[in-house]
Amino acid sequence: MTVTTDSNALLRRDVNMLGSILGEILVLHGGKELFDKVETIREMTKSIRKTYDADTYQTLKNEISTLQPPMRQQVIRAFSIYFHLINIAEQNHRIRRRREYLLKEEESQSFSLEKTVSNVKNYDLTNEDIQDVLNELSVELIMTAHPTEATKRTVLEIQKRISEILRKLDNPQTTKNERAYVEESLFNEVTALWHTDELRHRKPEVLDEVKNGLYYFDQTLFHTLPDVFQDLEMQLQSQISEEDWKVPNFIQFGSWIGGDRDGNPNVTPEITWKTLGMQRELILKKYDSTIVDLMRRFSQSSERITINTQFIEKVEEEEGTYLVDKEKWPVKSEVYRRKFAIILKRLRETGKTENGYQFSEELANDLIEIKEHAEAHLPKPKKLKTLRKAIRQVQMFGFHLATLDVRNHSGEHEAAIHEILKAVHVADDYSNLTEEEKQKILLEVLNDQRPLLLFDGSYSEATQKMLRVFRMIKKAHEEFGKRAIEVYLISMTEAPSDLLEVMVLAKEAGIYRLYPDGSVESDIDVAPLLETIDDLIAGPKIMQTLFDTDVYRKQLQSRNRRQEIMLGYSDGSKDGGTLSANWRLFKAQLEIHNTAREYDIRLKFFHGRGGSLGRGGGSLNTSILSQPMETLGDGVKITEQGEVLSSRYLLEDIAYRNLEQAAAALFEACAKVSSSSDQVELRQKEWEDAMEAISEKSLRKYQSLVFGDPDFLTYFNQATPLTELGALNIGSRPMSRKNSQRFEDLRAIPWVFAWTQSRHMLPAWYAAGTGLQSFIEEDGSNLEILQTMYKEWSFFHSTINNLQMALMKADMKTAKEYLELVEDPVLANRIYEDIAEEYERTKKALLQISGNEELLSHTSNIKESVHLRNPYVDPLNFLQVDLIQKLRETSNPSEELVTEVLLTINGVAAGLVNTG
Repeated sequence: MTVTTDSNALLRRDVNMLGSILGEILVLHGGKELFDKVETIREMTKSIRKTYDADTYQTLKNEISTLQPPMRQQVIRAFSIYFHLINIAEQNHRIRRRREYLLKEEESQSFSLEKTVSNVKNYDLTNEDIQDVLNELSVELIMTAHPTEATKRTVLEIQKRISEILRKLDNPQTTKNERAYVEESLFNEVTALWHTDELRHRKPEVLDEVKNGLYYFDQTLFHTLPDVFQDLEMQLQSQISEEDWKVPNFIQFGSWIGGDRDGNPNVTPEITWKTLGMQRELILKKYDSTIVDLMRRFSQSSERITINTQFIEKVEEEEGTYLVDKEKWPVKSEVYRRKFAIILKRLRETGKTENGYQFSEELANDLIEIKEHAEAHLPKPKKLKTLRKAIRQVQMFGFHLATLDVRNHSGEHEAAIHEILKAVHVADDYSNLTEEEKQKILLEVLNDQRPLLLFDGSYSEATQKMLRVFRMIKKAHEEFGKRAIEVYLISMTEAPSDLLEVMVLAKEAGIYRLYPDGSVESDIDVAPLLETIDDLIAGPKIMQTLFDTDVYRKQLQSRNRRQEIMLGYSDGSKDGGTLSANWRLFKAQLEIHNTAREYDIRLKFFHGRGGSLGRGGGSLNTSILSQPMETLGDGVKITEQGEVLSSRYLLEDIAYRNLEQAAAALFEACAKVSSSSDQVELRQKEWEDAMEAISEKSLRKYQSLVFGDPDFLTYFNQATPLTELGALNIGSRPMSRKNSQRFEDLRAIPWVFAWTQSRHMLPAWYAAGTGLQSFIEEDGSNLEILQTMYKEWSFFHSTINNLQMALMKADMKTAKEYLELVEDPVLANRIYEDIAEEYERTKKALLQISGNEELLSHTSNIKESVHLRNPYVDPLNFLQVDLIQKLRETSNPSEELVTEVLLTINGVAAGLVNTG
């Protein structure tokens, strides 16, 4: 690898090289005129960013507004594709920097397994204590199909190939001829990127989204995830003790894709069933190739080593049961290969005949049996890593690949229960009963073994569809195993009855069963989703009411006394602003955690984080560490949404690094809490009081604009490309619930996406400044309190840094350009001035608290990346404003104009990395 004292020199080399190739392609396909036009605009935007000049600024706007087709579209694409190339170069540089750390003997990378084990070694823990900590760790990462991935799969695959080529250029042993070949391949791939249509021409269907999710399992996760646990075992053995550590598979992947039916009428029971079938088909294919590979490797012969006689006899017996003569391994002495031939045959029969495996545990046990006999021929410290990895893969992915969560809106369940209870004369008007009356009826039903459903014929289509969902879950458990669907999530949970209604529907489908002796057996977890500020405040009381209920306690008892609680970052932020929402989320976790402990119930908090900062985005390790420390042992579950999937899991090295960071952060945090040292995080009451006061002021400020200003929605609709986003074809789900125009029904994703495009980034920071600055000004010592909180409290540190990132990506000067799209200039200027003043207020407070001279000056890599991108995003924003203006003024716009608007949206998304 090239040695350099400048850590970013190689990144700049790659960016310049890719930029030069793009320049050649522009000349080749658009002539020197296109190249010169792009360069002129680029130089002007760079100049303005460096030193603002009003004349240059106006010249730039004139240059952009006078662009005509087809030149205009080519200019848009030039800047957009440049961002794709920068993104690849930066990801490749992350891989390069990690390898540089691995090559250094004297320094470990932060949040690496090596560094973490070194830190844990210094805690006051015995080996048994450490093993206990490992046994309690739990992280679930849930893939979701939220429509924020603006980049097409074809483009992602080109990006992946370019990344692989860039890595070859770092190899110091590459010969001159090989380098020439690699550089030619690089030129060809960038050319392919230019030739590829980056827009989807139809809205993806749910099964398209399922295929997209499966791609990451196929390409990276199946191979990469087990390596994290094997590497952690290796670090424990080398740094702490040579004993045989048992690191469980504490990171698991699940999915919402094909199971999340909240507001998406396209997710039917039939689609969910097909999803489960596609998942099983992929994992069986992966196991097939793994077993074929192992069969090639395990050529040991009983003529060279002594193999257990009982094992040989068992293999002979199984050959007679499962194989005909021509299917048997031909060399009798190669006993392990004979066993693998049996495994392969049974694997290929799985789901088809009785000879196939019924449960994945049977496959794992067969592999474990080979491992135990084969490792007997090795010295004790040595392991058969490839075989052990295969065992982990089976234990992790089973025959279901990823547990599929099912989610629906509480109102849908209530409507079905209302109709069912009316049909059997239990309640004529269930929906209008008080909460206490609802609970009373639902508990009576759950305490009665008799079914409610006497017939289906007269129920509405909506109710019949709801019943089909629960019957499908029952059938899925029988066909794919109970790990296939384990959790039923209830959106907009507002009361205990929302959970009891789902239990009634589960009872009618046989998923929840009451026996004559009063005992209960349940095959599904029922989980509330607390989203709005009000729901987060009410959450602890909702759960306490349920924990006090005998029926619900029995449900939990049958589910290992564990309750899952989902926390929605998106709607809470949309409802009350990011700072207030984050504090309410933190408090809700603490209060529910303390309540659950009183009832001896274990929790798992499910964090519904999005990719953008306005929806709880950030790195996995930061997300984990920003939770209340005492709740980390409860288990952590986090959504991986939209563009996050490609940014984290497209490339194996990046995937490994993200998973390593998550594992390291959780392991060290839980070890710290378990240790008797005084390194455990101290969260002082003074800090909580400060956050309470800051949150209250911030909430008032946020709601005074978003809900209190009658013109705010007009500004939002007109000063952002919200209405144009619907044509981008990036998700199967509608932009709002019930196709409503109400703000309450608008999904948080387009809410954030639209503000991001216009560079306001409002959901990610607005009102934080008022909260923080008010607190600072109240008392002379308050700033010092906040500075201490920033240094010593992970939650507050993460909050302040995310706000800094949001302000860095926001740009008030660019946002002001979008005022041209607002019909009423007085309205536009009034609301914009409020936002701009709050921006400056927030920036001032953040710099005071962090002690930074500039935003993000503590993270030079991120700061440099944002500065590098801004001059190239600016032209796309200017073009977007100009084109949207033309689009909205035309009653029958041309297809070319619509395409150009969508290309600017794609380009800005690529430039800012986060979308929704």
